[in-house]
Amino acid sequence: MNEEDIVDPLSLLEADTSLEAARPILELAANYLTGTRSGEGPVSTWHSAEVIADRLNEPMPRRSRPLADVARRLSTMLLDDVNRLAHPMYIGHQVSAPLPAAVWTDALISALNQSMAVREMSPSFTPLEHQVVEWMTDLIGWDARAGGTMTSGGTEATLTALLAARSRAVPTAWSHGLGERVPVLVCGEHAHYAVSRAAGEMGLGVRRVITIPGVDHRMSIPQLREKLSSLRASGTRVMAVVATAGCTATGSFDDLNGVADACDAFGDDHGPLWMHVDAAHGGAAMLSPTHAHRVAGIARARSVAWDPHKTLLLPLAAGLLLMREEHDLDAAFAQKAPYLFNHHDDARAWDMGPRSFQCSRRADVLKLWVAFQRYGADALSSLYDKLCRTAQALHGLLEAHPHFAPLHEPMSNILCFAWNPPGVELADRDTLTNALRERYNRSGRGWITATTLDGRRVLRVTVMNARTDVPHMEALVQGLEAEAAYVLKHHR
Repeated sequence: MNEEDIVDPLSLLEADTSLEAARPILELAANYLTGTRSGEGPVSTWHSAEVIADRLNEPMPRRSRPLADVARRLSTMLLDDVNRLAHPMYIGHQVSAPLPAAVWTDALISALNQSMAVREMSPSFTPLEHQVVEWMTDLIGWDARAGGTMTSGGTEATLTALLAARSRAVPTAWSHGLGERVPVLVCGEHAHYAVSRAAGEMGLGVRRVITIPGVDHRMSIPQLREKLSSLRASGTRVMAVVATAGCTATGSFDDLNGVADACDAFGDDHGPLWMHVDAAHGGAAMLSPTHAHRVAGIARARSVAWDPHKTLLLPLAAGLLLMREEHDLDAAFAQKAPYLFNHHDDARAWDMGPRSFQCSRRADVLKLWVAFQRYGADALSSLYDKLCRTAQALHGLLEAHPHFAPLHEPMSNILCFAWNPPGVELADRDTLTNALRERYNRSGRGWITATTLDGRRVLRVTVMNARTDVPHMEALVQGLEAEAAYVLKHHR
């Protein structure tokens, strides 16, 4: 390499610091948001992973290139094949079309790059996280003893809550392990896999997770009480009971008061059983006068997981773990790290690191704070209500359809429905349902998911986009009808 070919790296960095320099990248985001507004164009890609991988196959770049050139390559090589979540016909997974103000805030978070482990590394954002957590615990109905932390999502939040519950059930678990009397976890059959994953990660083992059958996709309270009674009779310790507020498959809410009553009735020498509520999806119902009744009893929980990056429509990642007793978090990670955490006799411990699974953690709380400042809780509540109304509108369309049938009344923004093609044996319907979903998604008309519910493959819609409305639900049904005709013709 010739000396004249060497570029000073610092000059490259300085050249990228202005708003004008950032424009090519920021314009990609802005053009994406405005370009999807009309609902035109494909929702996702029909290219296979192999096609895209071949396109990207090149040696690692050794030389710099202008940021505008990088933006052009990004656009031509990648952006045409993304899932366009801001397109109103994307009604697939539980990933939001995020609020624009929060999108722009993400760039600011990255620029400031504050680490949330200790207050001295994030002097203003650490108190901000405490403040936002206080808003959320007040919303639940807890008092000043409550607290919490931001997380990467519901899976981390549930793991951390159950680590705290483990320390309560087995106080020596952190230093000596679980011992011979390993406790059990109890949850509904429709609970998120985060519960069984936590059991495996903590060393309980997934066989120590006891699932309670559901009625209408909600945990059966009589069967919960029966199981807790038998566990008590056998001398088996219950580490925690996990209720779900907005289950992944159907968006259904467990009867939280019923679960809390059972935890009270079958408590142990520590008091009522630890009740954790996985409200990762359904936590936004707490903001809504229309839907708040679905989370009645949530204040009786000991811990709550909530993902604002779901139904509060924030960009990934923005999760929350909320605790009725803030000091319970101290037991989740019983470690000392004096090179980071300085323990004082202050009235309040500001450092978040001792209470979080993550050490290097972005100041994602800023996105949540900006969302409340820009839109206000009332507007965010109205957006949640709209998502739920749109799912309800699809339910009404399908009730009158001869070949598609809703499988439950939507309690939130999720609806599962079956395709019942005429003249097709039950044994063939799972295969055809998968084929219909794949063909519909590849058509570019829209994007939906599928799941297994009550032993059969069914289609599933999650409304996660404020732009999605009733006409888009009508277009979904029409698109499925058209693709279903093709699938049936070639099946026969």
